[in-house]
Amino acid sequence: MNELNKYTLRTGLILLISLFGVFNLAAQFKAENSTLSKGFLTPPDSVRPYVYWYWINDHISPAGVVKDLEAMKKVGIGGAFIGNIGLSKEEGTSFGDVKLFSDQWWKATEVAMETATKNGITLGMFNSPGWSQSGGPWIKPTSSMRYITSSRLMVKGGQQLDMNVMPANTDTSYLFTLAVPAPDYADFDLKSYQPQLTADANINNISNLTDGNFATSSMLSSGVKSCSINIKLKKALTIRSLVLHPAEVPFSADALLQAMRNGKMETIKTFNINRINPSKQVGFIPYAPLTIALDPVNSNEFRIVLQHIEGQAGFKEIDLSPAAYLERYMEKQLAKMYATPLPLWPEYQWQTQGETKDAQLIIDPKKVINLKSFVNQQGQLNWKVPAGKWLILNYYLATTGVTNSPASPEGKGLEVDKMDHKKLASHFDSFIGKVLTRIPEEKRKTFKYLVADSYEMGSQNWTDSLQRTFKLIYGYDPLPWLPVLTGNIVGSADQSDRFLWDLRRLVADLVATEYVGGLKKLGNKAGLKLWLENYGHWGFPSEFLKYGGASDEVAGEFWNEGELGNIENKSASSAAHIYGKNRVWAESFTAGGGAYSRYPALLKKRGDWSFTEGVNQTLLHLYVHQPDESNYPGLNAWFSTEFNRKNTWFYQGAAFIDYLRRCNYLLQQGTPVNDVAYFIGEDAPKMTGIRNPELPEGYSYDYINADVILNRITVRNRKLLLPDGVQYSLLVLPPLKTMRPALLEKIGSLVKDGAVVLGKAPERSPSLQDYPEADKRIRTLAQNLWGGTILKKGIRKYGNGLVMEGISMQEALDYIGLAPDLKSSVGNKILYTHRSTEANELYFMTNQSDGDVEFSAVFRVANAQPYWWDPATGTKRDLPVFSNADGKTSISFRLETNQSGFVVFNKGESKKNSGIRENFPVGRHLLTLSAPWEVSFLNSPISGGPEKPIVFNELISWSDHRDERIKNFSGSAVYKSTFSLKKVDREGTIFLNTGHINGMARIKINGQDVGSVWTAPWQVDVSKVIKEGKNNVEIEVVNTWINRLIGDSKLDAKDRLTRTDVINLPAHNKYERSGLTGPVNVIKVQY
Repeated sequence: MNELNKYTLRTGLILLISLFGVFNLAAQFKAENSTLSKGFLTPPDSVRPYVYWYWINDHISPAGVVKDLEAMKKVGIGGAFIGNIGLSKEEGTSFGDVKLFSDQWWKATEVAMETATKNGITLGMFNSPGWSQSGGPWIKPTSSMRYITSSRLMVKGGQQLDMNVMPANTDTSYLFTLAVPAPDYADFDLKSYQPQLTADANINNISNLTDGNFATSSMLSSGVKSCSINIKLKKALTIRSLVLHPAEVPFSADALLQAMRNGKMETIKTFNINRINPSKQVGFIPYAPLTIALDPVNSNEFRIVLQHIEGQAGFKEIDLSPAAYLERYMEKQLAKMYATPLPLWPEYQWQTQGETKDAQLIIDPKKVINLKSFVNQQGQLNWKVPAGKWLILNYYLATTGVTNSPASPEGKGLEVDKMDHKKLASHFDSFIGKVLTRIPEEKRKTFKYLVADSYEMGSQNWTDSLQRTFKLIYGYDPLPWLPVLTGNIVGSADQSDRFLWDLRRLVADLVATEYVGGLKKLGNKAGLKLWLENYGHWGFPSEFLKYGGASDEVAGEFWNEGELGNIENKSASSAAHIYGKNRVWAESFTAGGGAYSRYPALLKKRGDWSFTEGVNQTLLHLYVHQPDESNYPGLNAWFSTEFNRKNTWFYQGAAFIDYLRRCNYLLQQGTPVNDVAYFIGEDAPKMTGIRNPELPEGYSYDYINADVILNRITVRNRKLLLPDGVQYSLLVLPPLKTMRPALLEKIGSLVKDGAVVLGKAPERSPSLQDYPEADKRIRTLAQNLWGGTILKKGIRKYGNGLVMEGISMQEALDYIGLAPDLKSSVGNKILYTHRSTEANELYFMTNQSDGDVEFSAVFRVANAQPYWWDPATGTKRDLPVFSNADGKTSISFRLETNQSGFVVFNKGESKKNSGIRENFPVGRHLLTLSAPWEVSFLNSPISGGPEKPIVFNELISWSDHRDERIKNFSGSAVYKSTFSLKKVDREGTIFLNTGHINGMARIKINGQDVGSVWTAPWQVDVSKVIKEGKNNVEIEVVNTWINRLIGDSKLDAKDRLTRTDVINLPAHNKYERSGLTGPVNVIKVQY
C-alpha cells in the first residue's frame, strides 16, 4: 500500500471515529436532557421537602401522629425530623400530659415509625431531647462538657508543704498541681496604696471596688449611660495591667483608661467591656474578669471612663496592677465567647500584645514543676518547697453546667463531652439506642436520620485525653503553659497567645472529629445518617467547614425576616461543596412573631435567595404536631411558619411544595460553578469566612479551609480541583499575617502546579508548635512564593502558577481572563446560582426586587440554546431572542415581582436567534370577568362564615365587607362565575389571571382543575380547557387565620371559634386583605 493510500485510510478512520464520537455525544446529551426534563416535570421523591416535626410540651397523641403523617404525604412532604421539645411557660405554649419516656410517648413514637414506613415518609430524630444539642439526665458530670478551673496559693521556700488538693465539690475532678516561681507582683494588693475613689454619676458603695472582697460590689444607678470613676493613690504606681471584675449583672460599655501625666488626664487605652449575655451557652464563666494589658505607665491618678452603657454597669473589684497579665485571657481560653448570634470572621482575633522587658514578671516554662507525683491517693500534697517565692496552682475539671435545650424536665440533663467519642457513645445508647432497641426494625424501615441542629451550647476547653492528644498533635506538653489560663504570661506574651491559639484550634478540631465524626460513626453503624447544621449562634467552638465536613448531610438555615441566615447558608453550601456532598439542606422559613400571618407568596423571595446561596434541599420550619381535632388553628409556638395540617392554606400549599421540589431537583444536578475559593484562615472558633477583597458582581464563591487545601485539592488546567469535580479559578487568602508551615508549603506546591493565588504573604506561624523554627520556615517559604518573576505590578509567576498581591479582585479576574458568569443590567436585583452538567448549563435566576424588572443578562456560555424552565408551573419553553459574542450569550428578560426561573442551556444544540419573537411577551387582554360572583364560604374546619352562598356584585376584600361573618372569616371560599368567548384562537397560550391574592387559589375551568396561583404573575394556563361560548370558572381562595383571630379577640373566651396558644395580632388589629379582589382577566400570550 502506497503512502497516499495509507494517509487516506488513516484520515478516513479518524474522521469516522470523530463522527462516531460526535453522534455518541449528541445521543448522550439527548438522553441526559430527556432525563432532566422528566425529573423537572415529575420530580423524584428524593427531592421532596422535609419538615422539622416538633412534639411540643407533652402534647402528643398516636391519632394525631397518624393524621400528621398522612397530611404530609398528601401535600408532597417527604420526611420529618422528630424533635421532643419542652418550652418554658414564659414562651407561651401550653402543656399537655404525655410525658417524655412515658408508655404513651413510646406508643406515639412507635406509631410514628410504623405510619411513616407505610406512607413512605423518611423519619429522623434529634439525637437528644430539645433541639440543641446532645445531652440528657443520663450524662454524669464526669462525662459532661468540662473546663479547667484552678486555685492558687503563694508559699515561701524552705518549708515542707503539706496540703489537701482535692476539690470540695464532688462534681469536680482533680487534674494536677503545678509549682512555679512566683513572678513579681503576683501577690500585689492595691489597698496598700490607699486608693480614694470618686465618680461623676450615682454609684453605690464605691469603696467596694478596691476592698479586695469579691463578695461585695458597687453598682451604677439603673439608666446611667456614661460615668467616670476616678482612682487617686497615696503615691505613684507603675501599672502594667487593668483587671476588671464585673458584678453579676449583664452590661456592656465602651471604656477608656486615663492617667494623670504632665498635669492632665491622658487616654492610655480604649477597650470594650461585654458581659451583656451571662448565659453559659456563651461562656462557662459568665462574668469572667476582663484583663487589659498596658505599656508601663506611672501615675498616682487614674480614671476609668464608661460610655454607651447597655444594662446596669457594676464591678466587684477594679485592680490596677504592676503585674504583667495576658490581655483578655478569659476570652482566649473560651471562658467568654461572642455574645450575640452572628460572630463574623474577625471575631476571636486579638491585637498583638506588647512584650514586657522585665523577665521577673513572667513565668519561665522550663521552671514549671508538675507536683502530681507528690500527691497521694487521698489527695494530700507533700513537697519540700525550694528557696524563693512559689505559686502553687491546683488544676481541676469542672462541668460547664450547660444542659440540652429546650427540653422537658424528663429529658433535660448535662451536655455530653464534645471531645470524647467514647462518652458520646454512651449518650447515643441512652436515647437513640433505646429507640432502636425498643421499636421493631420492621416498623421503622424509614427511620434514616440522626439530627443535630445548630450548635448552641458554648465551649469546653479540656477533656480527659486532651494532654495526650495535645502532645501528639503539637509535639509539646501543654502543662507548663497552663498558668496562662489564670492570666499569667509564660515565656512571653507572644508564646502565651500561641499556646492559647493551639488550644482553641485543638478544641475546634476535636469537636469536629470526636463529636460530629463520632455521631456520624455511631449513626452509620445503626443504619442512620447524620444530618447536621454546621454552625452555632451561641458559643460555637469549632470551625464551620471542618465541622460540617465531618457529617453525612450538612444544612444551613434562614429566617423569613431579619438577618439570621445571612451567613449560615453559604457556610453550609461551602462545607458541602468542598467535602463532596451534593445536597445542601436549609432549615427554611423560620420566623419569630407574626403567628399565622405568612403564606407562600411571602416566603418565596427569601427561599429563592437561599437557593442562590447554594441551598438545594428544603427542610420546612415548622410542623408542630397536632394531637387533637378540636382546637383550631391548634398548637403553635412563638417561632416558625405554620407548615401543619391545621393551617388554612396547608393543603393548597402543595403547589408551593411542587415549586420547591422542582427547584431542588434541578439544583442537585451536576456540580456547582463557583469561580473563587476564599480561604478562611486557620484561626478558631470560626463560623463564617470573609470576602476581602470583595467579589465583583457576576461571580460566585465558596469558602475553603486548611483541611481541604492540605488533603483534598489538586490542580488541573490551572484550576483548583476537588475529587468530586468542583473547581475554582482563584484562591484568595484572608488579611492575616499568620499561617502554619505545612499549609503554606502545600499552597506553594499548588501554585507551582498552576494555581492562582491572591493575597499577602504570611509573616509567621500562629502556633507554638516548632517555635521558633516554624516562623523561620514561614519566612523562607513566603520569600520563595512571593518572590517569583514579576509579570506586571502585583502579579508574579511562580512555577506554572501566579501569585497576586496588592491588586483588586476585578484586576485579578481580568488578568486570568475570567469573565463574569452571569451579569445583569440591573445589578443585584437579580441573583443567581449556576450548576453544570455534561449536557446542560443550569442557571437559577430570581428577581429579588419588590417590583417588575426588565433587564438583559450576559451568561458565560457559548453556542448553546437557551430555554426558560418555570418551576412555579412546571413548564418549559425556548428563549428565542439571544445573541452570542466572545464566548458569551446575552438574553433579555422581563420578570414580575419576585418571579424566578431556570435558564437551561442545551450544549450541542444551537438555533438561530429569532428577531421576530420576544422572550417574555406582554399578554394581550381578551376580557375581564364581570360580576356577579357567587361565593360559597367553606365553613370547615370551623364555622363562622355565611352558611349560604353570597353574591358579590363587585370583587372586594373580605376585610372591607359589611357582613361581620365575612370580615372575620378565615379559610376557603369558592367564587363561581361564567364568561363567554366568541372565538378561541389556539395560536398562543391563554391564561386566566386572578390578580394578587393574599393567600392562594385553586382554579377550575369547565369543571377541570387547571392549577393553582400563589405567586406572580398570578395566572394559570387555560388553553386546553377553554372553549367557544360559555365557560364556567371556579376559584377557591384561601386566606390566613389572621382575620378570624382578630374577630375572636373581640369576643369572650367562651364564645371564640379559635383555640391556639401564641397569638401575635397585627398592630391595631388591622384586618388582612382577603379573598378574590381582582381584576380577573383572560389574556393571551404569543410565545
